[in-house]
Formats: sequence, structure tokens, C-alpha cells
Amino acid sequence: MFLLFAATASLSAQTIAIRAGGIADPSTGTTSGPAVIIVAGDQITAVGPNLPIPAGAEVVDLSGAIVSPGLIDTHTHLAAAYEPGATRLREYTVSVSTAERALQGVANAWQMLESGFTTVRDLGNAGNHADAALAMFFGGGDRRRAAVYGGASLANTRLFGRKVVGPTIVYSGKIVTPYGGQFQLSPEHPDIGRQDYAYADTRDELRRAIRENVHHGATWIKITIDDYPYRYTVDDVRFVVAEAAAAGARVTAHCVTDAGARIAIDGGVASIEHGYVMSDETLALSRDRGIVLVGTESPGVFMQRFGRTEHDSRTIERLRRAHKTGAKLAFGTDIIRAPSDVSRGVVTMSVVDAWVEAGIPARDILRAMTSDAAALLGMERERGLIRPGYYADLIATRVSPLSEIATLKDVTFVMKHGVIMKDPS
Repeated sequence: MFLLFAATASLSAQTIAIRAGGIADPSTGTTSGPAVIIVAGDQITAVGPNLPIPAGAEVVDLSGAIVSPGLIDTHTHLAAAYEPGATRLREYTVSVSTAERALQGVANAWQMLESGFTTVRDLGNAGNHADAALAMFFGGGDRRRAAVYGGASLANTRLFGRKVVGPTIVYSGKIVTPYGGQFQLSPEHPDIGRQDYAYADTRDELRRAIRENVHHGATWIKITIDDYPYRYTVDDVRFVVAEAAAAGARVTAHCVTDAGARIAIDGGVASIEHGYVMSDETLALSRDRGIVLVGTESPGVFMQRFGRTEHDSRTIERLRRAHKTGAKLAFGTDIIRAPSDVSRGVVTMSVVDAWVEAGIPARDILRAMTSDAAALLGMERERGLIRPGYYADLIATRVSPLSEIATLKDVTFVMKHGVIMKDPS
């Protein structure tokens, strides 16, 4: 049963003691024996075997399960969902309102959390800043915007008597691109798509696009390098990285060619999205520069339902080469199309199938979904591991994902910030 309930201030401060059958540690690749995890408020305060249970603490019995850190998807599009084959991104972008996308985002966020994803990085295609609204609901939103609501969190919002829940969201706002965005414009309608994209070709336009996104709470700036024959230059990317840094944001780059990935690397971005055809040389360069690849490999659900494509095989092969090269990897899915009869969480988790097919060991997959993903997001001291002082973002599975990674497809328990969101009972 997926529990959706409002935690009062007193309840959120309550101490919870979790009796775990074991703890999966992504940093060491090992699973410990039975342990107790003490949670006070939204944080873990103690972890260890045979810890005493504090007086008055609520006891959660997960002695028959393995507890792992909450999962992280570093490339989501919560406020976008269209049926594969039924439409295209251009038609979806111009036809679906921001309000409708926000509602889609609520449903998608709910399903993501139910599947064990307690944190996501949302990278655009959210209309006129629906991503900012979602982050205000679920955490990760801009504190200045929260002040408009008198400091109250929109996470107290209820629908039909139930709390609206979802993962913590960090986001990029509108995607910053050269003229045209990611689809062909009509000469009669040159501004179509501006609800999703900030067309920026000059330094002034780039600066304005960065400031608009940061103004609405973005802590990431996403740029597209190479969807057209014309591309941003290395100097352009360096300018964006510097301007974003001055405003407290980091930059990630959408790259679909090897040349585009080289531009992004030389420009100093924090991560590369997709990188489908990166050469071994370019992968090694990204590794040496400390730039993370978020490869967004094709999910198993699409392979099974619509058949494998050349693109699927190419991305899995690139993932195999990236891992062999020692490139830094973070789990990201780029789910923007989803069959209407399949949960967004289920589709997202099916991307693990591509990692397995690429021969990536379970230890490295779990790390890419937890501690390495947290490091990319600058959250390595608060998420991605089960440690005192970290947020109490926890999941439980029947067996350890370090021995059977597919067990992540059947998460039985979810806790976010110390609040139980899914309970096997």
C-alpha cells in the first residue's frame, strides 16, 4: 500500500528506529548484517548493530529486508509525458498547457517516489516553469519563492484528503538553445517553443536566459550544443559556465555528437547528457576533466514493446565503453515519452536493464543511482549514503541490490526526509 499522509510538525520530529535485515553500502559495495537506523526529524542520527531503541521511538521492522539509500534520477522530465508513436515533441510542446503539464508532473512524481526515487534532477520541457512549481510541492524549490507563501511549504497540499508527495527536485528551467530549440520552426511562427526553450544566440541573450531560470529557482542551466549544424562554441560554453556560476548554478550540456561533447568538455560543463556516440578518446577526456556522463540509455520497456532499434544498441555499447574507460557515470533516464498504461516509476527503473546488458556490475549501478548521482548534484554530504547527518531517504528491498540489482524493481518501503511514504504493511 502506498501511504500518502500529511506529517504534522510534531510527527516529523518524532524519532523512528528501523530494524534492518542489512544495509547496502554503495561506497564499499558491501551489504552489512542486521542493523538499527535511528531517524530523528528528517535526518539519520545513528546507524549500527544492536543500537538501543530510544524511549518513545516508533519502531519499523524491516528485519526481513535490505535497506539502501533512496535512489536518484539525474535526468528527468516530470512535467512531460506523451504516448510513443502518437505524437512528437513539437506537437506536444505547442499543444499542452503548462497547467496540464504540472498535473502530469504531480502524477509522475508520485509514481517516481513509489518506485524508490527520493531525489531527481529535472532538465526542462516543463512549459513555463512547471518544474519550479513541482519543486515547491516536493522540496528542492527556491527559498525566495517559498517566502511568497509565508514560509509555508506547499508540501502540505492535499488532494482528496491525501498528501501530494514526490521526490526532492532540483531543476534547470527552460532549456537554453541556439535558435530553434530542438525542433524545426515554421517561418510564420518563429516563437513557437519559447514556453520550453530560451533561444539564445548572443552573449546578452545567454545572460538573460540564465538569469530568467535562476530567478525562478533553477540551480542548473541546461544548454543544447548540437541539435543543428550550427553549434555553441567553446567560448560560448565557457561564458555560460561562468555566468551560471556567478549566479550559483551549474551547467549541463545536451550533446548528441562527438564534436558537441568535445565542445562541452572544453567549455567546462559539470555533466554531459546523452553523449550517444562519444568516442573512447572523448570519454577518456571527460574522465580526466572530472565531467560526469549521464547517458540516458534506452529503457527496457520501450525495447520490449516497440522492438530494439539501432539507437538502443548504440547507446548500450557506448555505456559499455564508457564504463570500461573509467568515465564518471550517473544514472539518468530522459523519460519524456511513456506508455499510458505503465507507471513513470516502472519505466524509469527499466533503464537498469540497459546497464545490466552493458555488463555493468551491480555495485557500480547502485553507486550511479545513489552516491555518484548525489555527488553530481552537489549533495554528496547529505544524500546517497546511509550515514549519520544525512537525510533519511531510504528504501528497502527483498534482497540486496548489490547481489541482485533487479530487486530494485520491487521496492517495498520508501522513506523520504524521515517520513514513511511506502510501507510493506
